[in-house]
Amino acid sequence: MANHKSSVKRAKQEKKRRMTNKTKTAASRTAVKALRAAVSKGDVAEARSLLVKAQSLLAKLAKSPAMKKQTASRKTSRLTKLVAGMSK
Repeated sequence: MANHKSSVKRAKQEKKRRMTNKTKTAASRTAVKALRAAVSKGDVAEARSLLVKAQSLLAKLAKSPAMKKQTASRKTSRLTKLVAGMSK
């Protein structure tokens, strides 16, 4: 438990940031799962629209410290490749 005023404040800030990061990460994970489900069903139109949403969420996540930029880029690239493979 925090003993000083500054450490109490720091603990509050960390909790708030942790919850924000967790929410954003969960949202992007859900979007990726929905996209993969659409791909497995073979629904090209839905997969393309979900790809845009997933890319947006991953890009926002990469701006925050919740996910590294390269990780978001790699995930986006793989998802794009997956959807592009459906079109062929």
